[in-house]
Amino acid sequence: MGVHDVVQRIDLTGADGIRLAAWEFGDPLKDGPTAGGDGGGPAAGGREASGAAPAGPEDGGPAPGVLLLHGLMGRASHWAATARVLSGRYRAVALDQRGHGRSGKPGDGAYDREAYVADAEAALEQLGLAPAALVGHAMGALTAWQLAARRPDLVQALVITDMRASALGEQSQHEWDLWFRSWPVPFATLADVRKWFGEDDPALERPQPARGAFFAEVMAEGEDGWRPVFTPEQMMRARETWVHDAHWDELAQVQCPTLVVRGVDGELGRAEAQEMVRVLPRGIYAEVPDAGHLVHYDRPDDWRKVVEPFLQAVLPAAG
Repeated sequence: MGVHDVVQRIDLTGADGIRLAAWEFGDPLKDGPTAGGDGGGPAAGGREASGAAPAGPEDGGPAPGVLLLHGLMGRASHWAATARVLSGRYRAVALDQRGHGRSGKPGDGAYDREAYVADAEAALEQLGLAPAALVGHAMGALTAWQLAARRPDLVQALVITDMRASALGEQSQHEWDLWFRSWPVPFATLADVRKWFGEDDPALERPQPARGAFFAEVMAEGEDGWRPVFTPEQMMRARETWVHDAHWDELAQVQCPTLVVRGVDGELGRAEAQEMVRVLPRGIYAEVPDAGHLVHYDRPDDWRKVVEPFLQAVLPAAG
């Protein structure tokens, strides 16, 4: 990490009392001293949410809030590059959603849509971000638009990244189960993680080094090697609650300006993305060339060129 790369953990309480970890990434010269750590977050040294927004970048007023929501198997650190850029204009906070990253992973906990949406709602309120922009990838995008539909008072802008509104079906769930079972865990080294997910995974049509790096960030070393910080069983439980249903009705209820972004080589096809924009009362379409499903991680510069102008246009200036 460079001298300007710092991270601050903020402890939150989600639905059912689950412990959630949120993260601010920024410049220490601007933000002041923080609890140090890497993009994966320190084991301790965080603080409780205060609900106070920092001063805006220009005139000392409160900075508009942005909550970043990762997808299934992701973690807050996957948003670090985006959050650091946005921190010049906004208070950008990334959330480790339940079952992921440093947040709680109760074996008997709820991993349904209601729980994820309630967690995001709690995060906005405890962080004092609302009304905020929600930026979501995949599952996080679904959480974002479901919250925007239910609590329009909390959300003033929305970015949906490579998430389908159509039902995926039982076959999709079966394929995911087989894919999880194919993982050669434990991995001996992080290099092995990067190689398998970036090159050797039979699900790949061509090498994707960014995908290997993405999965290396969600691994932790144990006595027998490297394993994911999440459990595949909990990921399947979370996925089970959305793959069988379409989500067009909730999409149509989103009243705020919404940017729908797809990677040209991602999972959201152009026709479906454009139909999502048509269904949204205030939808805007964008695509990122040469990007796969992990748009923000695969092509971060091109991703930001699409997202930053949208946020600047729809979020009020600080103060």
